[in-house]
Amino acid sequence: MKSSRTLLLGLCLSAGLVLASCDTEFTNPVRSPVGFDASTAAVVNGEPIFISDVELEAVAQGRIEAGEPFGPDHTEYQLVLEQLIDQRLLAQEAVRRGLDRTPQAQRRLETARERLLGNFLMEDLVATEVTEEAINQMYDEQVKLQQIDDEVRIRHILFESQEQAAAVLPRARGGEDFTALAFEFSKDTRTRLDGGSFGWVSPNEMIDPFPSIIADTPVGEISEPFESEQGWHILKVEQRRTRPPKTKEEMRPEIVTYLTFTKISQILRELRVSARIEQRDGGRAMVPPSMVDEAGDGAGPAGEDGDPPIETVEPDEDEGPVEE
Repeated sequence: MKSSRTLLLGLCLSAGLVLASCDTEFTNPVRSPVGFDASTAAVVNGEPIFISDVELEAVAQGRIEAGEPFGPDHTEYQLVLEQLIDQRLLAQEAVRRGLDRTPQAQRRLETARERLLGNFLMEDLVATEVTEEAINQMYDEQVKLQQIDDEVRIRHILFESQEQAAAVLPRARGGEDFTALAFEFSKDTRTRLDGGSFGWVSPNEMIDPFPSIIADTPVGEISEPFESEQGWHILKVEQRRTRPPKTKEEMRPEIVTYLTFTKISQILRELRVSARIEQRDGGRAMVPPSMVDEAGDGAGPAGEDGDPPIETVEPDEDEGPVEE
């Protein structure tokens, strides 16, 4: 029976993809009716599907990256939209037949709702807690670890202001000799006569933010203007004797993921401390000691419908996130 259901589901999904990819043969959409909202991609029996929904589905399917432009002109747009239309039609038919009102359906819908709300929380944390400042701080810590044995040959030009640095940067990146520009503009009397050269240095022995700027600048490239306690700089990495660390943009996805799940773990620990959680272990139901204390009976109250007595469970202080 199980194999039959699997086969049936596979056939349904295959049919849905065929229909979605052959819209001219199987569908007859009405284009841009009067009052059609600019954010709406389609209306199925009075229910709208928004362009943002199509974009989110394209991201979920791996057709585009998050934040990548996606709209009606994209080659994948119509295919994804047709899939969402089919999905909406099937959902509407399920509701018409009352399949959403069964106890099993209600429980599964609630589980899906909880999963989505958890995703919304994670998105909110990324937007509000995983700030550029937090990412920069984590990146600085990581590059210091990666550059412990690193040695680089660098040159820099020291300016009094950001405006001066920004004015010289296009000339340096445009091919003018960096050593000549350093001799002409640098305020650093120690390196100016040598074309701004520091020679071979260990990045971690330099003042902030030199370590992270060096890590984020590939060999042969020139950094964006940055400020230190000495003033404003632009910097050129000429050579490395060891493998360079990842740039901040290369490391950003890992940092964002780490910071997000660290925050989720912290929230879960706090919620578990204050939550009233009952579990069933084998034939016995269990609750935290706080609930037993409230009942005034160390042995725990008897369960309903003849259930065995409730067993006390000591909370684990080191308990982290629970994987579903």
